[in-house]
Amino acid sequence: MLAAALTFKDLLNPEMIIQYGGLVLLLVIIFAETGLFFGFFLPGDSLLFAAGLLCESKYLSTPVVVLIPLLILAAVLGSTVGYGFGRWAKHYLERRKENFFYKKKYIEMTETFYQKYGMMAFVLGRFLPIVRTFVTILAGMSRIDFKKFWIYNLLGASAWILTMVLAGYLLGNAFPGLIDHLEIIVVAMILVSAIPVITAFFRAQRKMLKEKMK
Repeated sequence: MLAAALTFKDLLNPEMIIQYGGLVLLLVIIFAETGLFFGFFLPGDSLLFAAGLLCESKYLSTPVVVLIPLLILAAVLGSTVGYGFGRWAKHYLERRKENFFYKKKYIEMTETFYQKYGMMAFVLGRFLPIVRTFVTILAGMSRIDFKKFWIYNLLGASAWILTMVLAGYLLGNAFPGLIDHLEIIVVAMILVSAIPVITAFFRAQRKMLKEKMK
């Protein structure tokens, strides 16, 4: 009931998600952000860090050794759905009108990232907001071999989840007082994670401008 009462603003607040939505909402959001094109705005990095910080507490009783595999599974399944959606809806997405949840610049930015890093984009892209959502959809649109995609998908999901959750868990155990400053930590993480996204966006814009000038 409490999870259902969360507002749109609450869905951007990792602490609220965990306190009122618990493990179920946490898994749903990681699934959505990694595979559904309208999930790009969800707070993946900060949510995973907060989950590590709050796990085995009154807010999230799940042990970290159980939490991590469940989150990896949610991320892998979400990305697999994103791949399938991209493969099925390629022509629809190319013709779709832009709105808040879908902009062609998101695809263009992701394409630039993929062209630079190749298959490693599915590993490195996990650590970049927006890119981690659209890189799997782009893989489906490009009809990248599914077996190869799935291997890198699993590697990327594992690296992302382990890094973020263990960072929160280990720091929380080393410095118990961190939990009292979670809001500040989350804001700082959002700002830091936005830097590479903004950089990638401007690179994509510069590339488009150069192509138009040819």
